[in-house]
Amino acid sequence: MSGISNKQLFLNHVAQTSPEPIGIEMVKAEGIYLYDADGKKYIDAISGFSVANIGHSNPKVVKAVQTQTAQYMHLIVYGEFIEQPQISYAKLLTDNLPSSLNCVYFTNSGTEATEGAMKLAKRFTNRSKIISFNKSYHGSTQGALSVMGDEYWRNAFRPLLPDVFHFNYGSDEAINAIDNNTCCVIAETIQAEAGIIQPKKEWLQTIRKKCDEHGAILILDEIQAGFGRTGTLWAFEQFNIVPDILLLGKALGGGMPLGAFIADKKLMNLLTHDPVLGHITTFGGHPVSCAAGKAAFEVLLDGNFISSVKNKEQFLIDNIHHKKIKAIRSAGLWMAIEFDSFKTNHAVIQECISKGLITDWFLFAANCMRIAPPLITTENELKDICRIVLESVADADF
Repeated sequence: MSGISNKQLFLNHVAQTSPEPIGIEMVKAEGIYLYDADGKKYIDAISGFSVANIGHSNPKVVKAVQTQTAQYMHLIVYGEFIEQPQISYAKLLTDNLPSSLNCVYFTNSGTEATEGAMKLAKRFTNRSKIISFNKSYHGSTQGALSVMGDEYWRNAFRPLLPDVFHFNYGSDEAINAIDNNTCCVIAETIQAEAGIIQPKKEWLQTIRKKCDEHGAILILDEIQAGFGRTGTLWAFEQFNIVPDILLLGKALGGGMPLGAFIADKKLMNLLTHDPVLGHITTFGGHPVSCAAGKAAFEVLLDGNFISSVKNKEQFLIDNIHHKKIKAIRSAGLWMAIEFDSFKTNHAVIQECISKGLITDWFLFAANCMRIAPPLITTENELKDICRIVLESVADADF
């Protein structure tokens, strides 16, 4: 290995998913900052894709990980032994959710939560028709890919699940398609990778009503929108509805890998029989991940960070103006800055990174730049974000 750089080893031996990875060797993360091997400091303006809602390396989370690791790590397939980190975190989550969302199935990731929820919906309804939405993202495994909202991403991996129907988000066609053959409707409460698209409250409420009328399951994906990102603990609170199944991930693990689908106990119990082990996972609900997630959730709840999200959102909106910016869409500390093209956006992103600000684009809105800093970000740090974005727009080589 002598003489071979870490970057070359990275490119040679770690599977790549794009032709041009960012490729910065990071060696430390603390608060809202990342540090590379040369000592350069970066603001993490995307929170590790909405994972680091309370920032990186929070001392309480680190301590929880260290304590749990010293006690035990993996023991046996999830759901057999009584493991305190799992039950403590499940209880804390359900204490902060509506009463019908009282039972947690922990998974390894958000996409696995999607898979489990789809199976549970099929098991309950004995139906196969699934309604999903264009420009939606629920993960990349084959079931989740089947409900992903763009043929560009799906086509190379067909055949996928049958009986999946895609409609425009917010459309009357989607509402009208819900009938007695519908197994479930799966939707992001706020569309993430479409570039932060919020539905009308009445539309989402009508989706809820139609699901009730036809015995269909409503699955809401808050893998990115949850944990205060939009200004309330759960985004669905802003729409005065409750899903039958809630999908969580990303910030759920406090920096450790963890996902979950959450439903009523009576519904979840269907996975225990006909067949037994109706859904199973080896590492889902890993005790170290649950310990980290619970500690991070407690920091979020105790720190009063969510109550300041809307003010911070407005600060960003008020302080990011440039003639090359076509529009800004936001939902709390979750923002899409729209440019005229991907070429322009990519150039601005590259300039931001060179100036010490980590940002990126959206899967279904490649002309939009993502700004989603940790919820702990201070006003002075928000000023730095605004300054770097505007300097980058001015300096980028289009």
